[in-house]
Amino acid sequence: MHISYARNVRREFYKTVWFYFRVVWPIFSLLLMMVVVLGLIISHLEEWSPFDGIYFAFVTGLTIGYGDLVPKLATSRVLAIVLGFHGILMTAIFAAISIRAIEVTAQAAKSDE
Repeated sequence: MHISYARNVRREFYKTVWFYFRVVWPIFSLLLMMVVVLGLIISHLEEWSPFDGIYFAFVTGLTIGYGDLVPKLATSRVLAIVLGFHGILMTAIFAAISIRAIEVTAQAAKSDE
């Protein structure tokens, strides 16, 4: 495989990712905003700094879960569950875009041969 061919395949992949990301951007941005807002609400309830709340939101939403920040209040825990669902949806959308971009790129590469 030539380097220029590989470069063209990568370029096609990123163009396709960008195209589909623009299509789902309204949904993705709403989910992203909800993760930040829920993190800020939880930080307020738990008396954490806003940065800690946003950090907690993304660590929880991306299902990493380090455990360094743990909500103690029942309301915060329920919001953390909602936060987890929003994070799973964001991850699923990004994964779907990536898979679709791989499919389109593979079809384009196959037709170029």
